[in-house]
Amino acid sequence: MDEIVLRGMAKWPDVPAVYGWLALDRRGQWLIKGERISNPVVTAFIGRNYGHDAQGRWFFQNGPQRVFVSLDYTPLIYRMTNPDGTPLKLECHTGKPVESVSGTWIDESGVVLLLSEHGIGIVHDRDLGKFVPYFIDANGNPLAEGVLDGLIELEQKQQAAPMWLGYREANVKIEPIRSAEVSRRFGFIARPVQPAGQEECY
Repeated sequence: MDEIVLRGMAKWPDVPAVYGWLALDRRGQWLIKGERISNPVVTAFIGRNYGHDAQGRWFFQNGPQRVFVSLDYTPLIYRMTNPDGTPLKLECHTGKPVESVSGTWIDESGVVLLLSEHGIGIVHDRDLGKFVPYFIDANGNPLAEGVLDGLIELEQKQQAAPMWLGYREANVKIEPIRSAEVSRRFGFIARPVQPAGQEECY
């Protein structure tokens, strides 16, 4: 977190948290009360000070004040950063590079989910067309387009398929998952609400 944020937390440790103001959509856009935040300085500041608590609630630490985030799906959105035809590289919507991927899933809508050292997130929909060619077979070979389409369709139908994601030195098995199971399985709360009896802050 930014030093100014840490100083604010130390100086005013008991500032009430905010709920229902800040949201994250499926394309990694921050929204305040439904309005997109377009200022890159502000979005970068939010990204640097974005984290989660032990309950799985994700938040933006705005100085001494914790602003809990309503998630449209997952707490992270992953983007490709490599040029076409080069080894796959990813980063979070917060700008943090991804060093490793430990799990990959496809839900019933064809959304691709990844688990990295930063947490669970979806692959940005605008990157999917370039992303799926990095799906490989058990021997690390690229999958033919017709074969790939059929395997993805099996995953969407919740049937395991012989398909992996090649990322750096790892080949990660791709598994099916239902969107309704994601938050419970990965331990996050999509829409934090204010605890009963807690002081409300606007």
